This record gives sequence, structure tokens and C-alpha cells, in this order.
Amino acid sequence: MITQHIVYRNSGRFAGWPANYGMWNWGDEIVLVFTEGAFKATLHGHARDKSQPFTTLQARSLDGGITWEVSEFPGESYGRPISADEHVNADLTLEKYLENHPEALLPPPGGIDFTDPDFAMMCGRTGLDAGTVSFFYYSTDRCQSWQGPLALPMFGQTAIAARTSYQVESAEECLLFLTANKSNGNEGRVFCTRTSDGGKTFDFVSFIGEEPPGNAFAIMPSHLYLGNGHYLCAVRYKNKNNPLQRSSAWIDLYESTDAGTSWQYLTRPVTFQQPGNSNPPSLVQLPNGNIALVYGNRDNPCTVCAVVSRDKGKTWEEPVVLRKTGGSGDMGYTRAVELGDGTIVTAYYLNEDNAGERFIEVTRWNPLHRLQ
Repeated sequence: MITQHIVYRNSGRFAGWPANYGMWNWGDEIVLVFTEGAFKATLHGHARDKSQPFTTLQARSLDGGITWEVSEFPGESYGRPISADEHVNADLTLEKYLENHPEALLPPPGGIDFTDPDFAMMCGRTGLDAGTVSFFYYSTDRCQSWQGPLALPMFGQTAIAARTSYQVESAEECLLFLTANKSNGNEGRVFCTRTSDGGKTFDFVSFIGEEPPGNAFAIMPSHLYLGNGHYLCAVRYKNKNNPLQRSSAWIDLYESTDAGTSWQYLTRPVTFQQPGNSNPPSLVQLPNGNIALVYGNRDNPCTVCAVVSRDKGKTWEEPVVLRKTGGSGDMGYTRAVELGDGTIVTAYYLNEDNAGERFIEVTRWNPLHRLQ
């Protein structure tokens, strides 16, 4: 059975982009972070009012995603949006605040125990252009409170535009998957970095894939750890050099068998068909060893979809439609977690009418039932 449940919906408001933040769970307790601002109707693109501030919100469910309580993000953001500078005017951005208050971005103190059972980490950024800086928060109380923002290095790159994808490897070691801007300053190119001292310092490990040419980008990684140094990483691609060409956007999957030191292209699970389409992936491993990749599909009619692999990402089944929408392509940006019974809870932002509000919703579904 596939069911939908509202996380946050408010007339006249724009709620969006869960993929930019994070989703964590401890059994049936789930926490989701997203952002919210003023709605402004538009024929194309994101229907938000850039002259109004955006606020970072946090939602919690204690029943596996059926009901939710929403509050402001309980971490310090200095009254500015996290990972949403491109959606507000310059005077409302976090980047502008940090220009005047550089001390607000704190140096990481280290000493994080990544294996704490109530641990969570969230990565954030200022904008997308050259000079963008990134940071992280961490929590040891299931997101009741957050420490940060703590600065991430620039790794010698023109910009770091971080979203949350990390793998705890030991009490002091954690591998992060991030996006850098390319050598020409444009977004983007995916890489991984590791801390081995509880988050005090971070070492560049490797790029994942070649640098996309010209205005093309590779951004927003989502990873899975399969054990024994074996990683998968799904990456959102778009060929902006030919924006009107069909199949100009896709999701590629890479594989590492040496704990992220090197990466090899594995397969292309998703190819979008209509020009201008692009959306990030969310990878989830299932209890039976299969893998699900969940994504927003802006091809008309816009849908939230999933594909499943039974062979560790080498081949993929036909897409399953999790949610149909009568609205526009201003939707998607999925996050997903797996509950103990194999149920997948997938979060995304959506609209049912392009002239109406954008809202946050989850779909609960169980691919194990479908495959039996």
C-alpha cells in the first residue's frame, strides 16, 4: 500500500527542498528539515517571493511519518536561511550576514563521537556561485538541539556547496559527500572528504567522476555504504550546454571498493526525457539487500518515482510512481529513510496547482511487498 501524509502545508507559503537539508530516523521517530518562505505565482521556475525572508523549519514524526509536528530549526542560523541564499534578495542572505560577522561561522572543535546512538549531522551552504562557503551542524539528542554552524574547509576549490550525505565509519571517522564548484567557478563537481579526528579537520579524499564540461553540472550526491569499503554514490547531472535537448539531465551511479579512494562509473539508473528536467537522487538500502533510488520527475505529468535494483546497482527495474501531481515541475528534491519493517518514508515538496502553495509531504511505501 502507498499512502501520502502531509508534513507542512500553509496557504500563501512556499515550503521546499528537503534534499538540501536532511532526514534522519531512530526506528519510527523521524526528523526532517526543510525551508519555508512566501509564495509568489510564476509561470516557470520556483514560485517564491525573493523579497521576503526564508526560514528553516524542522518536522518530527513519532509514528513512522503518519503525523508530524513542525517548529523552527533549533540551531543557530542568525535569522537567515540555510542553503537558500539563491532564493532571497542579497540583503536577506546568510552570505551577507557572514560578510559582516565572519566570526559567526565557528571553527570545528572536534571531539564528536559519530557513533553516539542519537547522533545526526546536517550540512549547509550560503549560495551557489564562486565563493560559496559551507558548514555543518551536529546533534547528539535526536535533533532536539544542534551545535554549529561549524566551518567546512574550501579544499582548494572555487566554492563548496554542501548538502547532507555522510557515512559514520567509527567514533572519530566520518566520510562526507559534498559538491564543489568547478575550476571555472560554475557548479558543480562531486567529491568526498573524511574526518579522522572527530570533526576537527577534514581531508580531501577524491573526486567522483570527471569535471563536467562548460556549463554542465554534477551535484547533490546521495550515497550508500554496502560494507567492506564498498560505496555507491548517485549524482544529479544536467547538461546546461544544451538546455533544450531531450535527455539533457540524468542520474548517474558510481562505485568505490576502496573506501572512497577511487571511483568507477557503474550505471545510469534514471534519464529524464523533457528539456529542463533535473532532480536529485535519494538512495536507500532495503533489509533484503536490494537498493531503492527515489527522485522527483519533472517530466509531464510530474511525479515522485522510485527505481529498485536487486544487484547492488548494476541494473534497475522500471520506475514505480509514488505520487502523481496535477501541478508544475516546481517539486521533488526527495529524502528517504527506511523503517524496521522495510517501509520507505519518502519526503519531497509538491504542488497540486501551479497557482497554489508549495508544501511538504511524505509517501509511505514498501518495495518488499511489491517484490514478493
